[in-house]
Amino acid sequence: MKFVDQVQIFVKGGNGGNGAVAFHREKYIDKGGPSGGDGGDGGSIIFEADPQLTTLLDFRFSSRHEARSGAHGMGSDMNGRAGEDTTIKVPLGTLVRDDETGELLKDLSTPGELWVVAKGGSGGWGNMNFATATRQTPRFAKEGTLGQERKLMLELKLLADVGLLGFPNAGKSTFISRISAARPKVADYPFTTLVPNLGVVDYRERRSFVVADIPGLIEGASDGHGLGLQFLRHVERCRVLIHLVDLSAADEGRSPVKDFDILNRELEKYSALLADKPQIVVANKLDLPHAREALPAFAEAMAKRNVKVFELSGATGEGAQAVLDACARILFANEEHKVRLKGRHLLTEGVANETTTAKASRPKRAPAKKKVAPKKVVAAKKPTKKSALEKSAPMKKGGKAASIKQIDAKALRQLKHDKKKLTKRKSR
Repeated sequence: MKFVDQVQIFVKGGNGGNGAVAFHREKYIDKGGPSGGDGGDGGSIIFEADPQLTTLLDFRFSSRHEARSGAHGMGSDMNGRAGEDTTIKVPLGTLVRDDETGELLKDLSTPGELWVVAKGGSGGWGNMNFATATRQTPRFAKEGTLGQERKLMLELKLLADVGLLGFPNAGKSTFISRISAARPKVADYPFTTLVPNLGVVDYRERRSFVVADIPGLIEGASDGHGLGLQFLRHVERCRVLIHLVDLSAADEGRSPVKDFDILNRELEKYSALLADKPQIVVANKLDLPHAREALPAFAEAMAKRNVKVFELSGATGEGAQAVLDACARILFANEEHKVRLKGRHLLTEGVANETTTAKASRPKRAPAKKKVAPKKVVAAKKPTKKSALEKSAPMKKGGKAASIKQIDAKALRQLKHDKKKLTKRKSR
């Protein structure tokens, strides 16, 4: 698959539908009034960051993207249908710039991130929205607005944690094939790598990081010589740079120290931010005898600059683990610091919990009992049981209940009075 990291495209949102001018016409309904519906909104162009894509090749064949327009309004108060949005997937790490001004509009660097790049037009209002008490038959409607149009420049910057730098034929492709599952083209001539390659390194403790290999740089790359300059954007996001120095080039009349300075000078011309990134200097191809002989002089020159040199043989893998450990110390430094702090916090929590549990498990001393004078126990009087008549006895004004004899006398008088009435009725 061809690698494409820069394309020009045209995007346009859908137009909004026009509002309708219509009046209600139905049998037995006089003066139905305006019934023109609204137009539908136009669809929008949406970019979605997809981590599965690694190239902008698809945009080379389809550089024009337009969303659907909204439908026009209709009579009987019917609104037009809205146009569907068009979602376009782009590789993770895509920069969207305005093609005319070069302004950076969006950096899609989060997986699944959505961004509306061209908004659709709004639908127009039908004449039913313009009816008032003084204007009951509006014969006009509002037209829909046009969708947004843009000419864009898409620029891809691959997301990697570690970037490999070096002169052509410095052993970058061999090294990335040694530490990851990437299989780039490896040969014994310069400019073997023509496009960037990505490799995932499975590090210890289930940790991993991504390494990017770009084409080799040469002197004058900032002026357009060679291939590496146009791909340096792919290591701008890297947190660590591995600078591979070919010590076997000393046999060809080149100086490893001079190569190191030339490459750093080209980085500084390209971007000061890129030149300030932490570098791990690696002396490569130590499996060759003349490269091993040039190592002491190179290491001594770097020591004067307070730069540590890592020894590596990409062909045999000697020293590769030490280089990966140096990368991991920089990449995971913050994570390890957090783990240490968390461990201390947990340790203090455990000590605190142990002390609290120990205190809780200690037997508590019983408080001393105060001497209290014994209280005199008075025998409580047993409540007397009340009869049913006493319970139902009415209360007098003074609050005392009526006696049983008084209640019985009243009942007898009432019975005698009732008997007299019955005898009088029978005699009649």
